[in-house]
Amino acid sequence: MNQLTQTELETLRKVIGEHGMIINKLEAYAEQVQDPALKSILQFDAQDARNAQQQLMSFLQ
Repeated sequence: MNQLTQTELETLRKVIGEHGMIINKLEAYAEQVQDPALKSILQFDAQDARNAQQQLMSFLQ
């Protein structure tokens, strides 16, 4: 695998952090919402963001 440039590495770290923020917000919204369908959607989206974050983190290894 090719080595990441410093700019690519910084961008990757930023995107990973942004995914973390999205996960936290979606989980917080899911805890507050009363509608079960909306709660399910928010939880699914949070898990999807978590999966994407983990996939991105694999590029740091």
